Amino acid sequence: MPIKPWRATCIQMDSRVASNAESREDAWAIIEDNLARAIGKIENACLSAEPPQLVVLPEFAFQGPPRATPVSVWIDRACAEIPGPITDRLAKVARTYEIYIAGNHFEVDPRWPDRYFNSSFLLDPKGEVILRYRRINTASWTSPHDILDDYREAYGEEGIFPVVETELGRLAIFPCGEVSVPELSRVFMLRGAEVLLHPSNEPVSARADAAKICRAAENMCYLISTNVSGSIGFSDADRGGHSQIVDFNGSYLAFEKSDAESNAASAMIDIEALQAARRDTGMGNALLRSRFDMYREAFAKADFYPANALSGGAFETYGELTPIHDRAVANLTKAGVIR
Repeated sequence: MPIKPWRATCIQMDSRVASNAESREDAWAIIEDNLARAIGKIENACLSAEPPQLVVLPEFAFQGPPRATPVSVWIDRACAEIPGPITDRLAKVARTYEIYIAGNHFEVDPRWPDRYFNSSFLLDPKGEVILRYRRINTASWTSPHDILDDYREAYGEEGIFPVVETELGRLAIFPCGEVSVPELSRVFMLRGAEVLLHPSNEPVSARADAAKICRAAENMCYLISTNVSGSIGFSDADRGGHSQIVDFNGSYLAFEKSDAESNAASAMIDIEALQAARRDTGMGNALLRSRFDMYREAFAKADFYPANALSGGAFETYGELTPIHDRAVANLTKAGVIR
């Protein structure tokens, strides 16, 4: 069935940091305030002259990052399940305006109650969670790769690299710095993704902007990237902004240059045009010319960051991860990447 062009809007907004709170009650007061402001901004976008069918919120929009908060304390004070109290509030908005809402928050899973995940999610117009991705490439909190055997047994490959089929096309989601990991977007494309949703919380940089263009162009996907406004979660000095929508040729459809709160980064997404470009046999079709079998051996030998490194138990503070990082450096050195 043909997919009509539809509008996506980036909700670039400030986020207060719950890690500064001294109790669960204080932390959730901050989270509730962030949620209320996010909902207000989504509603403003939906009541505008150009209402979206999909909105993307920034990474850490509700809780902020944990910073140096010990794991058990952060779980108790600020984390939530998906679905749960944060997505439930957003689900009401999704149903009211019949829109898709993409976001991100720190999640706990009853299977591993002593850990939390950096999780990105998508709600459909019925308010259902139809997509959940837990960040893989991280050295700050538990990744599915850290408990890979158990995680794969629980969720399978679809739970590790999820792509969802919707009336808007095939959608995938991942947060922030993972836009600089080309293999991740590549796998999503190989699983059929047409639109990459990207909640972010990062300082503006040429590297980050270039990565967004590259991930869209090399995979012939749309990329909808929403950054936090004002100060980023990890630093009061560094500023956000540069929310943007990039098409499958790597061209900007929308770009919010400022670091102010804004929903100006908004554009139409044309999935039929993307699919026509993917079918084209001319020089513009990068996927047609890709020879993936040429790279299999090199990737098969690339064994650097150790899998299942936290299968024996969770960590409490970042310092406990140092031996794992040292092993990764040793593996890179042994392979000749580092010398």
